[in-house]
Amino acid sequence: MPSIYQQQIIDHYKYPRNFVPLENANIDYGDSNPVCGDEIRITVNLDEDMNVKEVGFHGKGCAISMASASLLTELIEEMNLEEIKGLTNDDIKEMLGIELSPVRLKCAILSLKVLEGGIIKYEGGSVGSSLD
Repeated sequence: MPSIYQQQIIDHYKYPRNFVPLENANIDYGDSNPVCGDEIRITVNLDEDMNVKEVGFHGKGCAISMASASLLTELIEEMNLEEIKGLTNDDIKEMLGIELSPVRLKCAILSLKVLEGGIIKYEGGSVGSSLD
């Protein structure tokens, strides 16, 4: 693993950005990875134009899941809802910059899956979560 990516992951794990739940968020959703026990809840406040006004997360888990959530919240700070809906697992892998085993990939994409679930719930869809 290139050291710059190792350092980035360790930094975001030790000092996560946006590690605060937001009150009265438009998007508020949590879920877990039953394989390893990682848990993440993401909260997002949108403005009237569906742009991200504030984003936060909280939870517990391994370095990969926490760093991924921290990086994802930074990424979406300047996005609108439609842009967020276009994010993929590949975006998360690129953001982390490391090769991931199938088990570690589940850790890495948990935050994106939580965000996707929150958007579905916000838009009136039905999703099941162990943390709702």
